[in-house]
Formats: sequence, structure tokens, C-alpha cells
Amino acid sequence: MSEPKDKPFDISKRLIWEAYERVKANKGAAGVDRQSIEDFEADLRSNLYKIWNRMSSGTYFPPAVMAVEIPKAGRGTRVLGVPTVADRIAQTVAALALEPRTESIFHDDSYGYRPRRSALDAVATCRRRCWKKDWIIDLDVEKFFDSVPWDLMVKAVQANITTEQRWVLLYVKRWLAAPIQQADGTLVERHRGTPQGGLCAAEHNPPYAQCWIMRSAGLPGLVGARSASGHCA
Repeated sequence: MSEPKDKPFDISKRLIWEAYERVKANKGAAGVDRQSIEDFEADLRSNLYKIWNRMSSGTYFPPAVMAVEIPKAGRGTRVLGVPTVADRIAQTVAALALEPRTESIFHDDSYGYRPRRSALDAVATCRRRCWKKDWIIDLDVEKFFDSVPWDLMVKAVQANITTEQRWVLLYVKRWLAAPIQQADGTLVERHRGTPQGGLCAAEHNPPYAQCWIMRSAGLPGLVGARSASGHCA
């Protein structure tokens, strides 16, 4: 089927399909609409068309993300923001559009949220470097996801998109501003930070944080989602 040319944004239906396949493979939980991936697939063609039509038209507005508390190692809890299945697909569309550019500029020692990379790769690199360096510094950026300024993320994205990808910036801004829905249904507005669990966190926070951390430290290191380890002589 040929795609209409009267849309302000050129987003291919193939990209929507690839995003759906990636979300399905990850087997994520339902969001505020309680729609599972199986529920979404019950009317798959129509649901995917809605995402494509709205994103291409500039009329896609993300729903609230569902707050889910999970226990942290040691003590306390961490709040995750779980998007709906449809919104995860929409976010993945943006991630796939950004991936070719961002993968070409990310630090080679960054492993968090990167395609075809894992924690095992980071451990293997640490092991090799332990033969050359005597110390390892392990650090964690406290409440990074909760406090990262939106303007810095927006600038980073804006600097790495083409004119044809301006829709990515539009939707990143909307995802950042999406409220969090608490267990009792209360909507919490935010003005900085981004919930852990959504692709805005995965695709936009860690990569640019990686660059800032590495440049400021001046050290070779391994960077993950909100932490880093550097090797020192």
C-alpha cells in the first residue's frame, strides 16, 4: 500500500512495524490503559495505523505513564514509569530514527541501552583493562533520572537530527512532559527528569550523560544508564 503524501512528517509504516516487533520481543507490561501486547494485537492493523497516522500528522499525544514501585538493592524502592504498549511503540519509532546517528557518535565504552551490547560486554572490557590499570572507580549519579534538566536533553536531541526528523524533537518534548499516574489514579505533573522505564530515559538520558561524564572526567571508562566506572593508573 502506498503511503499518502499529505502528512507533515514522513514516517514510514515499515518503521512502525519494526518498532512493534521490538516492543513485542521485549514483552513489557501494560500501562495505564491496562492493554497488554496480546490485547493490542487483537486489532493489530488498526492499532498500528492509528500510531502511524497520528505521528505522521503531528497529532500524537502520549498518555500518562503508570507509576510502579520496585524494591532497590539494599533498601528502599525505585519508581518506574511504565508507558502503554502503543506509547512504547511510538517511542521506539523515535529511537529507531535516532539510532543510526547516535550510534555513530556514542562513546565506545558506553554499554547502557545500546543495541547489541550488554553488561557482559562491559565486564569483559573491565577484565581486560584490569591487566593494565591498578584502580577502578565506580560511581553512581544519584537521582539522575529524577533531576536531569529537560533543556539539556532537548538540545542534545536537536543537535543530532536532520530537518526531516524534526518530528522526533516534537515528540521527545511531549514524552518528557507526560504526567505520571499514581496507583490511586492521581496524575503528577513534572518539570524535570524522566521516569525510568520509558524509552525517553533509555534513548535520551544515558547516551548524552555518557558523553558529559567521560569528557569531564578525562578518563577511559564504562558508562551505563546512570552509573560509570573508570580505570586509573
